[in-house]
Amino acid sequence: MDMRKLVGRNFARLRRDRGLTQEEVEARSGFSQQYLSSLERGKRNPTVITLYELAQALDVSHVDLVQPDDQV
Repeated sequence: MDMRKLVGRNFARLRRDRGLTQEEVEARSGFSQQYLSSLERGKRNPTVITLYELAQALDVSHVDLVQPDDQV
């Protein structure tokens, strides 16, 4: 399981579920839109602190970002 891709998929899904654009998450979190785009594509390896801060911006648990999904 590639955790970078899993986190990216979960982040993108949760962001869309909340009706947020990457730019809106940028404003809430302080992470650039470019970083968020790379994260969603599985190109970033976020730290635990980053996961926590992104979860706060989405108003979800940090666990939701690393929760396994049914895609392989």
